Amino acid sequence: MKIVMPGRILERHVGGNTTYARTLASGLRDRGIHVSAMRYMGNPVGTLALETAQAWAPAAPDQVLHYVADTGPLISTRSPSVVTVHGVASKWVEGVRKPRAERVWRARVGAAIRRTDRTITVSESSADDIADVFGVDRESISVILHGIDCAKFIQPRTLSKEIAEKVPDEYLLYVGNIEPRKNLVELVESMSRGPLADVGMPLLIAGKPAWDAEESMAAITASDHVRYLGFVSEDDKIALMQRCTAFVFPSKYEGFGFPVLEAMAAGAPVITSQRGALLEVAGPAMVTADIDRDSIALAVAAALSDNEWLTNARKRGRAWASTFSWDKSVEAHVEVYRSVVNR
Repeated sequence: MKIVMPGRILERHVGGNTTYARTLASGLRDRGIHVSAMRYMGNPVGTLALETAQAWAPAAPDQVLHYVADTGPLISTRSPSVVTVHGVASKWVEGVRKPRAERVWRARVGAAIRRTDRTITVSESSADDIADVFGVDRESISVILHGIDCAKFIQPRTLSKEIAEKVPDEYLLYVGNIEPRKNLVELVESMSRGPLADVGMPLLIAGKPAWDAEESMAAITASDHVRYLGFVSEDDKIALMQRCTAFVFPSKYEGFGFPVLEAMAAGAPVITSQRGALLEVAGPAMVTADIDRDSIALAVAAALSDNEWLTNARKRGRAWASTFSWDKSVEAHVEVYRSVVNR
């Protein structure tokens, strides 16, 4: 079997979609399955033209085109094909994209679903949203959960000198992009609310501004309770997770929720929201009643005052994260590929 993925995702670093594509490709190669990349150019129009040409190319024996990041071909493919749609954040959160960009995204995703042979998504919550927004049969969507490389997060890490100088002995931690969907304004403001302000523990934020980050960054820089670390290396990220008193991630929406499971795998107690797929991946995490600043403050203060919960959460979180296996995820993808090849 031969799997072809978009080079614009597989060969460039574009966040979680690249992590997914590269980990999947590595697992497929370990099984003796050939993986290659569709050609791409430095501009979207040229890349779209090349991907359309790939879709129109005559089918090769046992070849599957896998569009791994929501959008896919403008025409029906000659080879068997699948698309992975990671979620529909805009169903629940305003301003994920500008109105025109949202219309284009929905048109492209809807076309990809119609013009490929199978749709994959990464959580039951995302499958429900895709079926509702794009008007497709829920049973036509294959739910394949991501995995976590727990060994990578368990291995003890040392903070770089640059980051270590900014890190106190006890701290709360957020790691992720700076964007409205992550609910950072409410998280930052929660640090000055009664029960949490009394604790006096700083919040460290590690991540880079993504889109529409101005309001979030203004709140971060104005707060006396927050230390902004900027983008950190993978080693520093893991070391921060391993050392934090608790990891706080009250997102407005997640199609899956990698940071929650990564923090658990690193041994961090996690406090998160119930939005999107987070309730599916939260496991032993403490879940906030809502995502406003007062609810976040109450949940975090309650967690910090419960030493028994903090201790148990470190153990139970690692055990929970270990159930999310990349090996199982890759095998489930192989089953989908076989099903479309054998149609």
